[in-house]
Amino acid sequence: MKAEALLLVGTGGFLGSVARYMLTLMFSPLAPGFPFATFAVNILGSFLIGFLSELAVSTTLVSPETRLFLVTGICGGFTTFSAYMFESSALMKDGQIFYAGMYLVGSIVGGLIALYSGTLLAKLWT
Repeated sequence: MKAEALLLVGTGGFLGSVARYMLTLMFSPLAPGFPFATFAVNILGSFLIGFLSELAVSTTLVSPETRLFLVTGICGGFTTFSAYMFESSALMKDGQIFYAGMYLVGSIVGGLIALYSGTLLAKLWT
C-alpha cells in the first residue's frame, strides 16, 4: 500500500472524526434523550458519500486520490453508516437483493448481538 494513500485516508479520517465530534457537541443539547447528533451525522454522511461517489464515477471532478481523501477518509471518519448505505445500495443496483437484505438485516441484528455480548463479557470480567 502506498504511503500517500495511507496519509490521505488517515488525514481525512482525522478530519471526519473531528467534524463528527463537533456536530455531536452542537446537536446534543437540541433533543435530550434522543441520539439526534448521531442520527444527523448518519444522514449527512450518507448524502455526502452518495454525492461524492457519484461525482467520482460520473465526472473528472474527483480524482482517485481526492476520492480516497473525501470518501474513504473524511466520510469514513465521519460515519461508517454512510459506507454501509453505499455498499447496500451497490448490492441492490447489481441485482443482489438477497445479499443486500442479508447485509442490511445481518449488520443490524449481528451488531446488536455483538454489542450485547461485549457488554455481558465486560460485566463478567469486572
